[in-house]
Amino acid sequence: MNTEIRLSTTGKGKCLHAVTHIAKDAVIFEEIPLVSCQFSWNETCMYKACNHCLRPLETAEENVRRLTGNSSWVLPYPQCCTTKKEDIIRCPDCSTEYCSENCKTLAFDEYHKTICSRTLDDRSAHPIIQLQEAWKQIHYPPETSSIFLMVRLLAKIIQAPNTEEAIETTLSFCHRSVNEDAELAHKFLGKKFSHQVNLLRELIANALPNPKVQQFLTQEGFQSLVALIGTNGQGVGSSPFSSWIRNVEKLNLSAEQKEQIDSLVDRIYDEMYSHTGDFLNSEGVGLYARQSCANHSCDPNAEISFVHNNYRLSLIALKDIQPGEEICISYLGDCDNERSRHSRRKTLMENYLFACECSKCLAEIDDPDVTSEEEMSAEEDD
Repeated sequence: MNTEIRLSTTGKGKCLHAVTHIAKDAVIFEEIPLVSCQFSWNETCMYKACNHCLRPLETAEENVRRLTGNSSWVLPYPQCCTTKKEDIIRCPDCSTEYCSENCKTLAFDEYHKTICSRTLDDRSAHPIIQLQEAWKQIHYPPETSSIFLMVRLLAKIIQAPNTEEAIETTLSFCHRSVNEDAELAHKFLGKKFSHQVNLLRELIANALPNPKVQQFLTQEGFQSLVALIGTNGQGVGSSPFSSWIRNVEKLNLSAEQKEQIDSLVDRIYDEMYSHTGDFLNSEGVGLYARQSCANHSCDPNAEISFVHNNYRLSLIALKDIQPGEEICISYLGDCDNERSRHSRRKTLMENYLFACECSKCLAEIDDPDVTSEEEMSAEEDD
């Protein structure tokens, strides 16, 4: 490991620091999540992904045809598609799909045995299905997290060979006060649905009636878990078409062939945006132990990428990082990170309950305390 986790001396909790020099563009580390899952609406809208590792389950050509609404598309270089349809396998009890026998086995051994919604005469009566439908009515797209991250986390505790160790791992993500947890839980659900925290808690308790996880199903314990996934959940995206593009770019093509591919890709993306909009990937969320120790900076020196087209996270250096230097990522999207200091700090306080003191915020400390929208309005008035 070229990184180590330290306790901050400035009250930030855990921090991630470089142990050796890390060059720009280098992979700092890779990590698979403690648990992950696909977003509920993403799955409902037929974005097919492995139920364990989130690898796409449709070919690049199938993906293009679905997202463009055009069944006549034929992609060249089919050998560049990474989807192996012949390896797809289902759970024999609930028909959940996996990209391989290995993922099916891992899921069953880690959590799926506990939460498998085995076939019933009335499948809608299963507690897991009831929870899924309730969650979808509370959390509409664009999705940012999933209650099923919590379900799998609890199921993993139930199935763990060492219950105490599994609970300790989960609690290592929880380090806020009761009041902060309650505030974050309400923020996570939104004002309109924050009163339904107890409904979700009851539905999960019905789905997982096991004494091993009862401490997480009290009011305070549950709010802590909601706050955990709301602040530590990392978005995951995969796409068979994007993977196909990356593999085609590695081929030894002529200048003319490259130009043809670029034109083809542009036309396909134009049709995708026209037919589907911005939601082009199979999307989900994961809980990563090491990545979660990376604190925020509005001028980050690292960023997260998913180059393996599944849940395996890569942390990439954006600039040279010196030994002992803290490794930081941005918790904000690209657009939000370009907004005013006041806007950035307001968003971070609302969603993560901290006032940013990064180098960029300190350099802009004398800027007006107005949001980006207020600045634009003032400029228009002038």
